[in-house]
Amino acid sequence: METMKVAVLDLYNNVPNEGMRCILQLIRNISEKEQLELTHTVFDVRGKNEIPGLDYDIYISSGGPGSPLPSDEPWEEPYFELIDQLFSHNRTSNQKKYLFLICHSFQLVSRHLGIGTISKRRSTSFGIFPIHKTDEGQTDPLFQKLPDPFFAVDSRDYQLTEPNWERISELDAKVLCLEKIRPHVDYERAIMAVRFTDEVFGTQFHPEADGEGMLRYFMKDEKKQQIVENHGEEKYNEMVESLLDPQKIGLTESVLIPDFLRQTI
Repeated sequence: METMKVAVLDLYNNVPNEGMRCILQLIRNISEKEQLELTHTVFDVRGKNEIPGLDYDIYISSGGPGSPLPSDEPWEEPYFELIDQLFSHNRTSNQKKYLFLICHSFQLVSRHLGIGTISKRRSTSFGIFPIHKTDEGQTDPLFQKLPDPFFAVDSRDYQLTEPNWERISELDAKVLCLEKIRPHVDYERAIMAVRFTDEVFGTQFHPEADGEGMLRYFMKDEKKQQIVENHGEEKYNEMVESLLDPQKIGLTESVLIPDFLRQTI
């Protein structure tokens, strides 16, 4: 059985979440299905300033709370140094390193690479929403099994907009998805997925979210009360209904990260 090492970069800063559970479960599932020994190590990036070296094959960098705008937090500089090292390694080595960026990590790296504007949204995006493919997204191998639009969990206070097409072209990156169509508001649609290189991929939504686990999480009295207080009972009921639909986030969860991991084999 082939062995590959996965570094999971935890950017949740010790805030309770479902994202890490989902990521680790996906790694275990693919390891079993593909008869591939995926050994993983979790690095507490923001809580303990833990940053892996280049001795891993695959890197998955999580979502997380708070602002992705520049800060003086001690983890930020070494985190970006790792990102730069991964890009540099792939430019010169035949043995590639793979990186998947989720939500907060996606925003951080998009800012670091200068591919667009990261800004605070006028209001929080929270729910299960349609994600629309661009022309390039239609042909990207990771999206070919998903319909257009497909559905995903979106939970963010910030956004990537105003793409810097000159910089995107320089990197040979591809904008693959945009957020839901909102004809009733005159705001630019956020960029929801980018293929930075053949080996580096990122989404502004949460492709790791699983319906069954999140439904259990949302059914807890404390979480239900929090969602209803912040977003209303209608939003809560809408999310529960979507979590029960296997053609929504269950489909997305079964495709994106699993197929990303398979491409590394």
